Amino acid sequence: MKQGALYLRKGREKSLLRRHPWIFSGAVERVEGIPERGATVAIHASDGRFLACGAYSPDSQLRARVWSFDPAEQINADFFARRIARALAYRAFLGYDAPQGACRLLAAEADGLPGVTADRYGDWIVVQISSAGAERFKHVIADALLAKTNCRGVYERSDLAARKKEGLAECAGLLAGEMPPESLSIVENGLRFRVDVFRGHKTGFYLDQKENRCAVASLSAGRRVLNCFAYTGTFGVCALKGGAVHVTNVDSSRPALECAEENFRVNSLPASAYENVEADVFAYLRHCRESGRTFDMVILDPPKFIDSKNALMRGCRAYKDIALLGFQILNPGGLLVNFSCSGLMERPLFQKITADAALDAGREARILRELSQAPDHPVPLAFPEALYLKGIVSIVR
Repeated sequence: MKQGALYLRKGREKSLLRRHPWIFSGAVERVEGIPERGATVAIHASDGRFLACGAYSPDSQLRARVWSFDPAEQINADFFARRIARALAYRAFLGYDAPQGACRLLAAEADGLPGVTADRYGDWIVVQISSAGAERFKHVIADALLAKTNCRGVYERSDLAARKKEGLAECAGLLAGEMPPESLSIVENGLRFRVDVFRGHKTGFYLDQKENRCAVASLSAGRRVLNCFAYTGTFGVCALKGGAVHVTNVDSSRPALECAEENFRVNSLPASAYENVEADVFAYLRHCRESGRTFDMVILDPPKFIDSKNALMRGCRAYKDIALLGFQILNPGGLLVNFSCSGLMERPLFQKITADAALDAGREARILRELSQAPDHPVPLAFPEALYLKGIVSIVR
């Protein structure tokens, strides 16, 4: 049931006609009715043509997010059941539905469910709700996920600062079924990893790097590897399994490194083959440069440095600084594997930053591979913002 209607300014319907799901506040000419936060509203062009229906968010610059472009579609439990079934069928097509594995089941706008992220870890699902519309239907979504996956429980990790922009408080807790255990174990590409769904980053694990962990493994044989922003050490585990002679994991979080220690142990990797260093990555890289310590592969997987357009220049400098330091401590023939998970960082700009870092380091490098997010994090052609993870493997001379 629609509680009101948005009418757009003249000429501002073009993005919706191209099936882009966002309506910004500046595109809205007027609001009819008094829709509540998260309510479903009809969205019209200035001449009255129906364009879509979406979730209204009066507190956000993103004033509405589209649920459907079909004028006959009702936004109810059946709608969410259909969207979830479609998303699950796609993951089954990918072969990402192994019972003890892990997978992103719902990728927000990329699966036609703005503000809804759901990750499966074996028998449990962890969701993040980041929009007012999704908040309104989160129990319906949790029940549908439970019914269609036969999982044991759905736990919410909506402890996101971004919710404040939607007029929502951070929250976490059980949404449906059973509470997950303190520590879960998943199998990915034949390796076992621990997932802390209560305190871990995001929903507990970086599923978007699944394919890239395989890439690192395939390039690691015979190399001494420095894994920066290591978190729970997954790239390091894959590097050793791929034949690396030694891995150094660096992260500022002691609990994350304790989890990394467990990940190395459960995968039967000898303690002599790795070290876990609690340190600021920038300071550690500078120490390596000043002390003359070098590596054959440096992995840079930092947190998001750019969370708004205002932070773009500062974030670009941070990405360049770490890439520069990484290039400076690579042996000839070494590999720099650097990532950006900032959606506002476009791939050409990231490549330019990496090129500038190599130039300032006095290194000649070429692109060996370009990396991206795993396919269970899909990118609709009409919504390029879904492509947020960029990676470059550079080989130096």
